[in-house]
Amino acid sequence: MKAVRIRTEHLSDPIGIDVKHPKITWNCEGGKKQSAYQFVSKQWDSGKVSSDTMCVEYPLELSSRERVEFRIRLWDENDQEEFSETAFFEMGLLDKNDWKAEWITGDYVADDRTDKKNNRIGKNFALNGLAYVGEKIRTVEIHRYPVDCFKKEFSIGKKVKQARLYITACGLYEAHINHRRVGDFVLAPGLTDYRRRIQYQTYDVTELLETKANIMTIDLADGWYRGSVGAWGLLQEYGSETKVLAQLEITYADDTKDTVITDQNWSWSNDGPIRFADNKDGEIVDANLVPSYHGKAKVTKHNVVPSASNNVCIKEHERLKAELIITPKGEKILDFKQNFAGYIEFEIDVRKGQKITLRFGEMLDQEGEFTQRNIQVSTKTKTSPLQKIEYTCKEGKNRYKTRFAVFGYQYVLIDSDIEIDPKDFTGIAVYSDLERTGYFDSSNELLNRFVEATVWSTKSNSPDSPTDCPTRERHAWSGDAQIFFNSASYLFDYASFSKKYLNDIYDWQKKNGKLPQIAPEGGVDFYMTMMDGSVGWADVGIIMPYQHYRKYKDSSILEKYYDGMTKYADFMISRIGKNALLSHKNPVKGEDRKFIVNAGQAYGEWAEPEDVYPNNWTNVVMPEMEVSTAYTSYVLKMMAEISALLGKEKDHERFLDYSEKCKKAYQRLRETEEFTLDTDRQARLVRPLYMDLLNEKQAEYAKKRLIEAMEHYQWRLGTGFLSTPMILYVLSEIDKEYAYKLLENEEIPGWLAMPKNGATTIWESWEGTSAQNGIASLNHYSKGAACEWLFKEMCGIHVGDGNHFVIKPLPGGHFTYAKAEYLSVYGQVRSFWEKTAKGYEYEIEIPANCTADIILPDGKTYQQEAGTKKYKSS
Repeated sequence: MKAVRIRTEHLSDPIGIDVKHPKITWNCEGGKKQSAYQFVSKQWDSGKVSSDTMCVEYPLELSSRERVEFRIRLWDENDQEEFSETAFFEMGLLDKNDWKAEWITGDYVADDRTDKKNNRIGKNFALNGLAYVGEKIRTVEIHRYPVDCFKKEFSIGKKVKQARLYITACGLYEAHINHRRVGDFVLAPGLTDYRRRIQYQTYDVTELLETKANIMTIDLADGWYRGSVGAWGLLQEYGSETKVLAQLEITYADDTKDTVITDQNWSWSNDGPIRFADNKDGEIVDANLVPSYHGKAKVTKHNVVPSASNNVCIKEHERLKAELIITPKGEKILDFKQNFAGYIEFEIDVRKGQKITLRFGEMLDQEGEFTQRNIQVSTKTKTSPLQKIEYTCKEGKNRYKTRFAVFGYQYVLIDSDIEIDPKDFTGIAVYSDLERTGYFDSSNELLNRFVEATVWSTKSNSPDSPTDCPTRERHAWSGDAQIFFNSASYLFDYASFSKKYLNDIYDWQKKNGKLPQIAPEGGVDFYMTMMDGSVGWADVGIIMPYQHYRKYKDSSILEKYYDGMTKYADFMISRIGKNALLSHKNPVKGEDRKFIVNAGQAYGEWAEPEDVYPNNWTNVVMPEMEVSTAYTSYVLKMMAEISALLGKEKDHERFLDYSEKCKKAYQRLRETEEFTLDTDRQARLVRPLYMDLLNEKQAEYAKKRLIEAMEHYQWRLGTGFLSTPMILYVLSEIDKEYAYKLLENEEIPGWLAMPKNGATTIWESWEGTSAQNGIASLNHYSKGAACEWLFKEMCGIHVGDGNHFVIKPLPGGHFTYAKAEYLSVYGQVRSFWEKTAKGYEYEIEIPANCTADIILPDGKTYQQEAGTKKYKSS
């Protein structure tokens, strides 16, 4: 038996982490049962440990830069042993005094006239005092600057044994050593609230150095820090002065060391080819320009000590080719056949001074013409996002690839007198380097396409944070993230990515315990701040760590955030029994009235179909009493379970007491006329059934009434954001055929309606772009949250404790087969079922060192060890 897929903090051979006692995990290959393991490194040898665990915590104190190379030795059920391949992890800079480098910036005074009121209603861009071409403008108040170019020349006279570059920025950086790119992290250093946390990266640059003169260059763009963020493209949300911090540490063959740091001795200019760069709006590039580096960098400061992200990096992935479309109006459009997030690369042979302008969008209008209407918001003075590249050619061969912008698109409108050959253009998908772990296939091709559309929307919305869309807002909404975690963590190894997002959530937390609707918060309009703390959204701070623990079996995430979770739970408790100044009348009488939550504005269900419950802004002006009381009970019960897991008995009792009292009050609320269970709003029936909030009589009625509501709506989906992941579970509990009837619906609103209408990603609104006055993203993962049901219920893959699974498939509907594969924390598990003339046949694969309970629909149960077995049921 051999240890494979070895990970340190869910990362493969990471360098530059800062977890003081990292956890090392592995899967087993060969054999049935691991009887013992041994962790072997130069620093620490665990000795032979009799255990079947596939996880060990490194116990020794680690120092900055320390590298631990190790192997895992396993013994199988026959006491046969085998070593793994060598793996390693390397620490980053653990102490602020490790940083010898100084922050540097360009030699100019950045326009920091961040008049928030004016900025928030929208100002147009300027480039060296000139307005951004093509936009209507009033007085320009915030200048935009070309990309900063920094350079350092240094000599090496000895053989290099090892070299590490530690680097970060307020802005986006790209570094080169001797004209070769450092690493493959794009849009580095990623997205955080730079006022509270700045991530640095560590690169092994040993092979880039030469034993002679060396040149290191760094280009620095605005990025999220100073550039456009949020729907309205707000500027300077984190600061006005972009800056970079870099420390190159060289160890020679004779073990002597040298360091190259950013300081006042670096050369600088901003006269290079990239004249404008903005995450959302694009780039303006003049290929005839070369940076002169005629000036000097300025030393500056930033009051946040950089820390490691301990997360996967943002990288380039799929490369897509396009076909050329000529529209009815004669416009030239590239169609990449897939909606995605990324940028573009082209290579053309042209004359000097020729120009090419590219605009990126998700759709064509009804006349077959290019449009950005569904992704843009506009005032009289500003439109955001532009998603545009303006490129001025040099003589001869021109090679271009976007560096400091990313777009959501399928179509590219080309404006140029250059002859266009689609073979010259490549679309490049850009997202965090999430390992795909879940695959689904079935006899329903529309459902298969829906799952793949969900995969593409997840990729498109994972640039270091779980954004809602890659076009208009690009916000990391907490509500979207919490409802989608279970699906995302089947489809991808989401562990390190979600941990990083929880850092963002808790970096924001207020003294009263409140958690945000969006984190990082850059670009949030001032009038939205009252929505922070909204149930279903801010609850991510408790729901996601708990879901993470259940999926990845690591209680340290609960321990890490427990204090913050408790503060948020207390914040929820502080709203119990309160009535906001502007609120609906609490209809509950007596003692139960004190446990209704009628304070704190909330988004409620959000985004139900227009003909079910119009998505009007007035819906969120007052507290959502039903949703708020439900989530308060549900989340406090979850918090009680977490407290019990961690041995916090007093907390457990307190949270459970409040949960039960809110549950009882909720039952009384649903007996009132205004909040009656006699409703066709599916969400108001699904939510209490899923959360187990009703008494026995109410639950029985709600189930019958839900089926009536489904009949009245022709078995189409009528839920919004919050209840969509829940509805299939509730229906299958009543009768599995009800769940399949809804799942197989192909009409709008419904999951399969999207691929049926040509969607390659998930729509923001059930109605596509016909909702929200046409301002609706076509790449919004949240409604793909139904995917968890396909893995967990349809194919029955439940991850248990102690290397154990429960496999409980649920065949039904018109499906003749379904198959799910999931690379879990324990290893690869597979569940396949197929309809036959006599019933169903099943094939279940359980990974080495694991066991499973197999529960078939006919009630028969089996115990299975590692390997593949077949079963039958009537």
